[in-house]
Amino acid sequence: MDYRQKGDYGENIVLGYLNSKGYKLLAQNYKKAGGEIDIIAKDGGYIVFIEVKYRRGRKFGSGFDNVFGSGQHRRIIKAAKAYLLEKGSWEADCRFDVIEIFGHEELELEHIENAFWD
Repeated sequence: MDYRQKGDYGENIVLGYLNSKGYKLLAQNYKKAGGEIDIIAKDGGYIVFIEVKYRRGRKFGSGFDNVFGSGQHRRIIKAAKAYLLEKGSWEADCRFDVIEIFGHEELELEHIENAFWD
């Protein structure tokens, strides 16, 4: 499985999970302002910007650590601001979540709500 296939696989798992929790998909793989947001969804009154990290194991650390270690969270925030401006939703309540998937045959999913903020 190449990098893009692995990303698509993880995002599809997360989309099923979010659907089962009642989230409404607004956008996927949104690219703007030098950043990308894997999934944008509505959860109740919140617009949720979700970063998906899929790993076969925890050997190389968590996806959450990767989001901060690489400065990726700053690029996600910039893209989120662009999305809110584009949609005329600047005043909307929003949050940033990270969803990690670990494993290969048996998957473990960890949803970190409010993982970071601006």
